Amino acid sequence: MSISTEKLKELREQSGAGIMACRNAYIEAGEDIDKALVILKEQNLYIAEKKKERSTSQGIVEAYIHAGGRIGAMVEVNCETDFVARTDEFKELAHLLAMQVAAMDPLYISRDTVPEDIEFERSVEEICLLTQACIKEPAVTVQDLITETIGKVGENIRVSKIARFELGL
Repeated sequence: MSISTEKLKELREQSGAGIMACRNAYIEAGEDIDKALVILKEQNLYIAEKKKERSTSQGIVEAYIHAGGRIGAMVEVNCETDFVARTDEFKELAHLLAMQVAAMDPLYISRDTVPEDIEFERSVEEICLLTQACIKEPAVTVQDLITETIGKVGENIRVSKIARFELGL
């Protein structure tokens, strides 16, 4: 079966997956790019699930200062190796997470860190970073973006710490 290199290139650009993964998903989807993207997303979920117990002792601290210097945020994002911590995909994810913290003011990283006996004005989805809708792609959650990056880089990724600062508060 001959596969159009243009179609594979388009699928690779949209998914970030490797050439062989794109090729196999494209064939499995009957040469339908939308179906192939769904297959690749499911594969990323599988990869992320397999890797979630791995140790994440490397990573970076990313800071973001919003316009005018009135709001700032820092995040510690960990991965398995320093090699991955230096990749563009990982750095882009860390920067997006810092922007997310600055914009959306999450109080906790995930649902399992929220105390049960405290009442909040916002929903759990709004106060937890991983369950928030992404500021760049509102159709997906922050956890979905992390899972996608895990599929691209092939390592477990974990957000360890977040901090947000606002002038005058």
